[in-house]
Amino acid sequence: MQTRLFKCYARIQDLKTALVHYQSGQDLIEYALVVSLIALAATAAMSAVATSISTAFVHIGSHVATYTS
Repeated sequence: MQTRLFKCYARIQDLKTALVHYQSGQDLIEYALVVSLIALAATAAMSAVATSISTAFVHIGSHVATYTS
């Protein structure tokens, strides 16, 4: 009985050690954070770019309307 209990205890300790040192998910989380930061920066930049593009099209449209009328 004592040997069986010791084996069970050893397995639990091995499992605990394996779970504590298991870090494969850490890389995935780091990559996800980097990608989300890039997406946030791209979204902020696209807002400014969209405003500039809209202004340029309005300017071009007014010139085209002037020359066609």
